[in-house]
Amino acid sequence: MFQDFNVTARPEQGPDRLKTLRKALLTQGLDGFLVPRADAHQGEYVAPRDDRLAWLTGFTGSAGFCVVLADIAGVFVDGRYRTQVKEQVADCYTPVDWPEVLPGPWIVEHLGAGRVGFDPWLYTIGQLEALQKAVVGTNIQFVPVANPIDGIWEDQPDAPMASVKAHPTAIAGESHADKRARLAASLKEAGHDAAVITLPDSIAWLLNIRGADIPRNPLAHGFAILNANASVELFMAAPKLAAVMDHLGADVRVHAPEEFIAYLTKSTGTVRLDKGSAPIAVEAAVAQSDAKIAYAQDPCVMPKARKNAAEISGMVEAHLRDGAAVSSFLNWFDTQDKTTLTEIDVVRKLEESRRATNALLDISFETIAGTGPHGAIMHYRVTEDTNRQLEDGDLMVLDSGGQYADGTTDITRTLPIGAVDQEAKVAFTRVLQGMIAVTRMRFPKGVAGSHIEAIGRLPLWMAGQDFDHGLGHGVGAYLCVHEGPQRFSRVSDVPLEVGMILSNEPGYYRPGAFGIRLENLIVVEEAPALPGGDDHREMLQFRTLTYAPIARDMIVTEMLSADERDWLNDYHATCRQLLSPRLAAEVKLWLDEATAPL
Repeated sequence: MFQDFNVTARPEQGPDRLKTLRKALLTQGLDGFLVPRADAHQGEYVAPRDDRLAWLTGFTGSAGFCVVLADIAGVFVDGRYRTQVKEQVADCYTPVDWPEVLPGPWIVEHLGAGRVGFDPWLYTIGQLEALQKAVVGTNIQFVPVANPIDGIWEDQPDAPMASVKAHPTAIAGESHADKRARLAASLKEAGHDAAVITLPDSIAWLLNIRGADIPRNPLAHGFAILNANASVELFMAAPKLAAVMDHLGADVRVHAPEEFIAYLTKSTGTVRLDKGSAPIAVEAAVAQSDAKIAYAQDPCVMPKARKNAAEISGMVEAHLRDGAAVSSFLNWFDTQDKTTLTEIDVVRKLEESRRATNALLDISFETIAGTGPHGAIMHYRVTEDTNRQLEDGDLMVLDSGGQYADGTTDITRTLPIGAVDQEAKVAFTRVLQGMIAVTRMRFPKGVAGSHIEAIGRLPLWMAGQDFDHGLGHGVGAYLCVHEGPQRFSRVSDVPLEVGMILSNEPGYYRPGAFGIRLENLIVVEEAPALPGGDDHREMLQFRTLTYAPIARDMIVTEMLSADERDWLNDYHATCRQLLSPRLAAEVKLWLDEATAPL
């Protein structure tokens, strides 16, 4: 099993750890300390060594931070985690709704004046600017310090040292030499001599390498500098790279990670830093050199987001393979006495179905299998302590994915356990209507995720309902299951472009009762012209990548329009067409029934 069910943090450990941290802050003359869920590479995902937020507070969500002051410690979480955080942290911590409440004003309110420490490796240039702007005119000072948690975390894990492997050009669609040359040309055009790259997925994409330093994400920890002559300085532990030195070639010069800061202090020319991902420590090092700093986006971010034909082809194949595995699981699930199963049983069987493809390299995140009230915890992770028996009338939110050499998958289905009440079916149908509406969209080039997000919420809004997570996130190609900058979010102003892959996942959650979510991945492509359309206007549309049955017995058919019913029937017909050749005979028969027209 890739997934385990161990309890990774316990609320009862929080109070003593908080007391110890506060003592350490006093010795450093600090009135507070910021604890983000971040590492020096500033990716979304952290290795166990860097999961300081979970160690301190018990909160294990993928986003959030803690502000520790002398008399209060606020754990800031967004809408995805507001149920979860209350269950995971002790009373010594105060959950804070973020971004409705921002850390700067909160610190001003609760501290008034004092020195607040932060680790300069764990905060980006942009994050510090926002904090400092919020305390202008006050007597609060943010102070870079060595991380005091590392001094009190006695059994802190070692830094990861997993081996790196080459990602084949046939799957990547472009050699790393060609990528380097293409991006170096863009640096020259901008007048930049080099760009500092800290994001692990940017380095993996640029050099066509994959690693295993971070659970569920094929990334290697390191730093890189892309030079305008297309060469790269790669700061990564040499033992990791033993198998890929020939792949990297002479134009990728390997340095020890410990040499990174010293190298930056000797920079010359104009060096690009991304305010959204470059740590303060990196900016400070370049500032010591003779170089001029230019603030601009990591040059890998947008090219990585726009998948090429080979990457899309690989993602299509990965999703068909994965869809067949999910369908095999669903066939098994439908034949069981479900009330004899637990959440862990479901997770184990689903992973077993993916493993049977003989192509699964990892799961793409910890499988979410929440039944009944656990379904309302949006990023619920089942443990031996929380494992719940399935009960008649429950809904199960089953959100999962796989990492394959040719692609990354992410799919959510909501499954009924026995007889489900009508209210839940009505909410399920509204969620389905939102997913269908987004899938069927045509939109002009230049439209961003913020413009589309409301479409997926409209059926719920019309009923006075909503959900507290984004409608969708970007997805990598055998990279991170969460990939920016594209996403369906109220705050996303990034225009959608051909080749971008996103999740489409509306939901509805009733704390203490049930959760509902449906998710397919979709790719942006050019839309064909329509009779009577504007000849001068470029239009885009979505193509579905994910194929697996949607629970027909959860749908209130009379709520669907003719177009919605036609879409669902066509989708299920395509499921039969594409998946049947990959399924055992008994699963084919089940699929025919599960996808019969409404």
